[in-house]
Amino acid sequence: MYHVRLKGNHYEIGYHWGSLLASRGNYILNNIPFTITEDRIHFSKQCIPIYKEYFPDILNEIQGLADGQKCSVDDLYTVLFSMYAMPPACNCSCFAVSNGENIFFGRNSDFLTELRKSNMNVIYYFSGISYDFVGNTTSFIEIEDGVNEKGLAIGLTSVYPDKIKPGLNAGMMLRLFLEKCSLTNEVIELIYKIPISSAQTFTVADITGDIAVIEFNATKIEIIKPLENMPFVCATNVFHSEKMSLFNNDTIDNWQAEERYQTLINTLKNKASTMNIDNAKELLSGKDGFLCQYDRKTGKDTVWSVIYDLKKKQIYQVNGNPGRKKFNKDDRFLF
Repeated sequence: MYHVRLKGNHYEIGYHWGSLLASRGNYILNNIPFTITEDRIHFSKQCIPIYKEYFPDILNEIQGLADGQKCSVDDLYTVLFSMYAMPPACNCSCFAVSNGENIFFGRNSDFLTELRKSNMNVIYYFSGISYDFVGNTTSFIEIEDGVNEKGLAIGLTSVYPDKIKPGLNAGMMLRLFLEKCSLTNEVIELIYKIPISSAQTFTVADITGDIAVIEFNATKIEIIKPLENMPFVCATNVFHSEKMSLFNNDTIDNWQAEERYQTLINTLKNKASTMNIDNAKELLSGKDGFLCQYDRKTGKDTVWSVIYDLKKKQIYQVNGNPGRKKFNKDDRFLF
């Protein structure tokens, strides 16, 4: 996993990262795990006007990246804008707990072992134009979980889409929310305004203890809040709300998403009201049931695990599978 600190405005950040990679002989377009098809090219072109309206900063960063890499910005658009909307996608598990004593966000990122070296942990320090944040990703520029300087934590799980439309995808929306929102309700308000291209869940927690799972795709949005006396929410790679479950595709391999979900919900029903940091680590490490116990011979594994302790403003992370490696406290980013 790359560990990177990036500072400046969006263009400067993109150029710095792109040129740094190029100086080491690493060219992003030579390492894309899927074919750039005509369908992806056409789809990305339809998305560009939407990014110009809703997230123009990210276009500046992609242009900087292209200039630093000395590559086509249109090819980067094609790769980035079609991700999550057009599989393959990551398969992950998220939960949030707010029990009065503690506020936790936790996530396991499950992905292909052959691509693990390209995973990134990145800290963005902006020039007063966006909230600073730390995040993790299997996809450069896009972010899959993170916490910003205001104590807002978000993580995504991909869901196989039944249809796609031009819009922002999961990794781009998550970045937008980390940069522009400070509270869970701000994320919810903004999500209703943005054209959406992909299908996913977002698990969201803020420093006030407000937590939610947002299940949504290109056509519908559902908000899940904690039930009375059950101070938690959780998500994997299938929808569980009544209205969104109609969009689930049972014919694809979602990496035991329902089994992971049952581990989360059964454990949290019993432990969320008194959960401490050790309990959170145990859950993500598979001590309470199946969550990360993949057979690496299949090419699948949990490639990182993270806990954002929003009450104590601390971060714990494992670069690898938490069932085999220990969580380490990460003090590099203060929020």
